[in-house]
Amino acid sequence: MVRMSAEERRESVVRAAMEEFGRGGYYGTSTEAIAKRVGVSQPYLFRLFPGKRAIFLAAAERCMEETIHMFAEATEGLEGEAALDAMAEAYTTAIVEQPSRLMMQMQMFLAVAAAEEEGDREFGETVRAGWMRLWDTVDLPLGTCVKNTTEFMAYGMLINTLVAMGFPRGHRVWEGLDTLPFERETGEPDA
Repeated sequence: MVRMSAEERRESVVRAAMEEFGRGGYYGTSTEAIAKRVGVSQPYLFRLFPGKRAIFLAAAERCMEETIHMFAEATEGLEGEAALDAMAEAYTTAIVEQPSRLMMQMQMFLAVAAAEEEGDREFGETVRAGWMRLWDTVDLPLGTCVKNTTEFMAYGMLINTLVAMGFPRGHRVWEGLDTLPFERETGEPDA
C-alpha cells in the first residue's frame, strides 16, 4: 500500500471539506466528519491544518479557483457574446455535474455574513478576494464592461439560488433565464 504524502492528504482534506461544508455549512460541519470522510484521525487533520477555520478557507479558496479556472478555460480565445455563452454553458454544466461546488459557494457567502457579525473581517476579506479574482476573470472576456459582468454574475447568483432551492429546469421561474442580455459596442442591449 502506497502512503500518501502530507500534500496529498491536504488535498483530500480540502476535497472532503468542500463536500461536508457544502452540505452542512461552516457551523453545522464538524472536523470529525471531515476527518472520517478522508479516513484520518482528527489529530492528524490538525497537523495538516491549524483548525476548522483554516480548513473552511482552504475549501473556499479551492472552490473559487476551480470556478475561475473553468471560466478562463471556457473563454480561451473568445470575447464578447461568444465568451458569455461559453461561460454560461460551462457553469450550467458544472452545477449539474458538481452540485457540491454550488453548495460550497452558497455556504461561503453565509459563512462570511456570520463571521462578520461576530467581528471577524479577515474571514470575509479572504472570500471577497476570491470573488474579485472571479469577477476579473469574467470581466476581461466580456470587454471589461461593468454592466455585462454585473448582469452575468447576477444571473449566475439567481441560477445558484434556484438550483439550491431545488427548482427543476422546466419550472416557470426559469423562463427569463434562457437568454442573457449582452451590451454591444453601441451600448444597446441585444433585442
